[in-house]
Amino acid sequence: MSNADPILNNWYQDAETGRSFRVVAIDADGDSIEVQYLNGDIGEYDGTTWEDSAFFAAEAPDDWSAPFDDVELDDLGYSDPDRHGLDLQEVTLDDLLDENDT
Repeated sequence: MSNADPILNNWYQDAETGRSFRVVAIDADGDSIEVQYLNGDIGEYDGTTWEDSAFFAAEAPDDWSAPFDDVELDDLGYSDPDRHGLDLQEVTLDDLLDENDT
């Protein structure tokens, strides 16, 4: 009955409950699919249950990162190119010499 195969990190919605979730792990050997719901709850399905469920592929919600603890800043598409070092345009030779004396 499921219209979508489970794919790691893809989002799905349960047509019966309306709950959105992301597949966070797939164990083909153990035949299990671990999911994390938008509210942070963790769930697990076996392959048969997945196929019998009314899941369909869905877009990621606007604020999908809230319940996930393993999200890195770069995963969200943000990055900080500033290395927070000295601005060499404003540093004088005396500044560099003073820094080396310490």
